[in-house]
Amino acid sequence: MKKICLTLFLLSLLISCSSDSKKFEFAGGSITMAIDNQPTTFISREINDYYSASVINQIMEGLVSLDPKDLKIKPQIASSWKISDDGLTYEFEIRKGILFHQHKLFTSESSRELKPRDVELSIELACSNNSKGESPHAYSFLYKDNLVGANDFNEGRSKSIKGVKISDSKITLKLTQKDDNFLNKLSNICAAITSEVIYKGDAENDLIGTGPFLFSENKQGNPPSMVLLKNEDYYLNDDDGNSLPYLDSVIFIFQNRKLDQLEMFENHQTDLITGLPTSRITKMLEGRINDFNSANSKPPLLVMYNNPLLLTNYYFFNMTDQRFSNIKVRQAFNYAIDKEKLGRDVLRNQYYELGYYGIVPPISKNFKGYNFKSIKDVSYSFDPEKARKLLAEAGYPNGKGFGSVNLRFNIDDIHSAVADEFAQQIFQVLNINVNIDGSTFEQKDQDASEANGDIFRSAWAGDYANPETFLSNFYGKSVPVDKTQLSRINQSRYVNSIFDNLFEQAKNSVKKTDALALYSKAEKALMQNPPIIPLWYNGDIQIVYSNVRNLHFNALNMFMFKEVYKKEWTEEEYQKVNH
Repeated sequence: MKKICLTLFLLSLLISCSSDSKKFEFAGGSITMAIDNQPTTFISREINDYYSASVINQIMEGLVSLDPKDLKIKPQIASSWKISDDGLTYEFEIRKGILFHQHKLFTSESSRELKPRDVELSIELACSNNSKGESPHAYSFLYKDNLVGANDFNEGRSKSIKGVKISDSKITLKLTQKDDNFLNKLSNICAAITSEVIYKGDAENDLIGTGPFLFSENKQGNPPSMVLLKNEDYYLNDDDGNSLPYLDSVIFIFQNRKLDQLEMFENHQTDLITGLPTSRITKMLEGRINDFNSANSKPPLLVMYNNPLLLTNYYFFNMTDQRFSNIKVRQAFNYAIDKEKLGRDVLRNQYYELGYYGIVPPISKNFKGYNFKSIKDVSYSFDPEKARKLLAEAGYPNGKGFGSVNLRFNIDDIHSAVADEFAQQIFQVLNINVNIDGSTFEQKDQDASEANGDIFRSAWAGDYANPETFLSNFYGKSVPVDKTQLSRINQSRYVNSIFDNLFEQAKNSVKKTDALALYSKAEKALMQNPPIIPLWYNGDIQIVYSNVRNLHFNALNMFMFKEVYKKEWTEEEYQKVNH
């Protein structure tokens, strides 16, 4: 009798679930996008770069996510959550019926279903060192010193994480201190959930997640690409009950040459382009003006967006190099850079702001109440006389005895041109030779983590709209004690007790206004004793074919494709929407 009742219950549940979702009228089709670099890793907890996140975000999911429209936190694997009054305890309700993507290791549909234990395991893995003794990015970014028991678990003093509890369909996380950005951090791809079956089967590199798209294949070629296919078992519907995602596939093409990206876009081999090559902006925008205009009320072929991004381009010093341990040397290098010339001659004025601030992009609407003026007051403009004076005071008059400098950067049109201009300016002002050493993004990132170089090119895209996500790159306690270990977050290995103290006070502040005031003081201390040379802040031009609907551009340059679809505009529809 029990078996019959259970069978009828499951059948009714299956029927009700299938009847709740329907196919969207304009479902189908494919989106193709070119990005500069391939993912550096397929293990989500280790992801610490924009390119990996852009791809894996379509495949893997965490407890919560960011809405690409407004960057607000929304439910994902957790259908809801509660936060205790003291802000220390987070209780998440895990959705039922979420299935991991198909894989040979799953012996039944029930073994595919995501369970609270998968969440617990994912946190344990994030707090576990690998075979080389290195911690994943997720540990330093999210759990270290933040989740009760995480440090003890990581250091082998405990076999479980005290701050993680499972009860039925709920998982509770207890923090050591209040963290107003904790949900934002949990939305990061490094907090994505891994299947226990997949992990135990040593198949994490097969990219098995719960996301709207599943990994299909890597295509080798020039350039290489990755194909993602629609997850037919995806658990979410849109507001009208249509099953998600709408698209049949998403294709990422990996091409670090912007001119080639533009050629692909103009030939309609891709559907959107971000960051036009500076040499072609005028020709693209003025030469194709009719494609952007809605002549005679007809829909345009192309739509352009131009908004500031939470993205800073900068060079950082290797603080293990004895020469750069001297603050006057680092200040001299900062004063030696003519950013106006860089912006005019190399960037062709395609930026949001030049680097006259610090690491946090000076976008007031995203950081309301942040004291950007105080940071600009202690930052650096071009002053060759002061640069030479500081270098002489450091013991290297006219560059004598300093030796050459190795500049590591990842090769593409802009980064190569900027590196060349930087080398020329440093030689002209300080009489120091800069050897420019270009490589792939993956190699440059690895060398930076190993401190294998003198100065490194970098760019940081905010994980969320808070100064913490930028300033955390220079938190001294992220630097491993063992100098032979990789330093993934604080790659410059910068340690400044004044900065660290202010940064910690800001993180622990109860009031947001107090936190912002302290973060700005911390950044001021950072720039008075600079580990970086800020170069520019991005304000990318983004162009998309007008038949691509529901694609949202945002300050984090984060793309989510599960609600994107393609539909040509009719004149009637276009007039109705735009008039």
